[in-house]
Amino acid sequence: MSACRRLVYLVKQRNLWTHIQRKVTTWSPVGAAFNAKPHRRLDLFEKNVGLFGVPELSCPAGFQVVTKTALKNTERLVGKACSCSPGVQTVESFDQLSDELCKVADLADFIKVAHPDPAFREAAEKTCIEIGTVVEKLNTNVELCKSLKNLLDNPDVVARLDPDTRRVAELFMFDFEISGIHLDDKLRREAVRLHVKLLDLNNEFLIGSHMPNRIAKSAIPEHLHLQFAGEGSFIQISGLHADSPDDLLREIAYRIYLYPNADLMKCLEELLKCRYKLAKLVGYESYGHRALKGTMAKTPETVMSFLQLLTDKLSHRTAKDFQMMRDMKKKLSPRNSELMPWDHPFLSGVLRAERYNIEPSLYSPYFSLGACMEGLNNLFSQLYGVSLMSEHPSAGEVWSEDVRKLAVVHETEGLLGYIYCDFFHRPEKPHQDCHFTIRGGRWCQETQRYQLPVVVLMLSLPHPTRSAPTLLTPGMMENLFHEMGHAMHSMLGRTRYQHVTGTRCATDFAEVPSILMEYFATDYRVISQFARHYETGQPLPESMVARLCESKKVCGAADTQLQVFYAVLDQIYHSSPQNHSTTEILKDMQQKFYGLPYTPNTAWQLRFSHLIGYGAKYYSYLMSRAVASMVWKQCFVQDPLNRDMGERYRREMLAHGGAKEPMLMVEGMLQRRPTIEDFVDALVSELNPNFETFIMDSES
Repeated sequence: MSACRRLVYLVKQRNLWTHIQRKVTTWSPVGAAFNAKPHRRLDLFEKNVGLFGVPELSCPAGFQVVTKTALKNTERLVGKACSCSPGVQTVESFDQLSDELCKVADLADFIKVAHPDPAFREAAEKTCIEIGTVVEKLNTNVELCKSLKNLLDNPDVVARLDPDTRRVAELFMFDFEISGIHLDDKLRREAVRLHVKLLDLNNEFLIGSHMPNRIAKSAIPEHLHLQFAGEGSFIQISGLHADSPDDLLREIAYRIYLYPNADLMKCLEELLKCRYKLAKLVGYESYGHRALKGTMAKTPETVMSFLQLLTDKLSHRTAKDFQMMRDMKKKLSPRNSELMPWDHPFLSGVLRAERYNIEPSLYSPYFSLGACMEGLNNLFSQLYGVSLMSEHPSAGEVWSEDVRKLAVVHETEGLLGYIYCDFFHRPEKPHQDCHFTIRGGRWCQETQRYQLPVVVLMLSLPHPTRSAPTLLTPGMMENLFHEMGHAMHSMLGRTRYQHVTGTRCATDFAEVPSILMEYFATDYRVISQFARHYETGQPLPESMVARLCESKKVCGAADTQLQVFYAVLDQIYHSSPQNHSTTEILKDMQQKFYGLPYTPNTAWQLRFSHLIGYGAKYYSYLMSRAVASMVWKQCFVQDPLNRDMGERYRREMLAHGGAKEPMLMVEGMLQRRPTIEDFVDALVSELNPNFETFIMDSES
């Protein structure tokens, strides 16, 4: 940064944060930006630059304008892609076409769920539908496909392509194939019909899976009425109340919330049939085979081998965990001591708290949001030479006044991109923590410049108060590190093509960078750099971090086995038709892969919303955790702040996005090709006592 720009930046910071209370004046600019409410300067003459700096999006009607422009450019780019000679230019035209649509669709996809103004949400929803329809048409555009096929069918041309260009060309062809481009007209129309039907079924199931169930007040004990939302003579049950200490409350919530809904059951079974039909139509054995092409696992058979082997190796530990829970339930409820599915989350929490005295409120004063952001800034600076710099958004650039904007700046490469931090709770905002790509990075041939990536991180944290900044529980702090792992994947993946930028990679690899960040978030050598009491400045004691890490292993086998059960269920649902209802399949898999009894007249699968976004790929969390564990133990556990290892991690894994086969990236980092047994052993070894050796202790 030039001296002039640095001066302007510092002046901006001083203007913004003069109102920070004295107790937090020691924070760095990025820490201060998150530990106080922003002081917005009123400037009546400041121009509204539009959402994310897109001038047309200063009002809802602007979505029509940007959509129209994108569709007009799409027509031009389709013509260009169809007419150019087979070669690199073909792939560049395809990527430019994809970018033109994604820049509008991805932005709209975020705004339709996040903007507080219903008019903006509605306009964004219309744009999503309009762009989605065009994408479906392009995926069945025979002339466009022929242009790409001419390239891939020419060995001489393919031989001259660099590896990234060749892979992107193959990925675009895969998109055509799964849309049925190779079918005759009649079958292709059927494929389009199934695609359209699936869009509706996916939406219907997603909405239904989050709808509350209701029951007459008279059907449950009066003293529990206040635990639920009332609706006249009924009460609404919108969750499992899994952490409640009241056995009866947990049981009632479980039985009512999971009570089968006939319409939603029909929707799910139709959705699974439709997915299977489409997969068969375009040439795959099952939907699972289609979904897993290009992933680390590659086939459903590999996934099931992984899940079965993990179950076998965990069985002894899982049985011990369930016995501990039974003993605890007997102690707490002598008259009702049978262990049931609604007991698992609560009792595992009780056992952790009892054994390690873990109380989140004891940790929160050390984890102010500003301190955590400062910690992330320090970590990225030491690992990658990257700094997070708070910027003042222009008028109209953000959708809520409490959104913070960060520029991500590398010490030699300069500005890498922008992260918008939508961290605070507000009405109607989704509660799920997530990462959104607004604009992907790519090299622009037309401007000879790199298009900087833009992402949003969404959390739902409490607002700061007059007396205290936002304080995070250890779980919230880990979630923040997790989501920032996705963001840095987007920032550090300087791919040539936006089709494979950052997190646009195989699902079972996409979670590796975010899960790896959780290991940094629980290592004292990292935590000690930022966790200090927001009032006294005292550092978080090392013994508290050690207790927190060890507490996670309590009932860890049972928790992992529950995830295995969900992943197996997902695989079976997306295999060949079973001639059993989804509930019968669930009952059978619960017995084989979980161990706690199925509760009659319940249908947990109707609340399994991940079936939509992660259909046949729910195992990805477990496989990604296994890879992250191996990377941590082999590359970072000795020194989590090692710059050489950080650079290697960026070079081998983060830099490629989806432009390189995922297992090759893992192999490059670990310098060996891991097997399914290695993945399983990595997950099992995490449950051993003292998995994370505290090197500072051993050295002293």
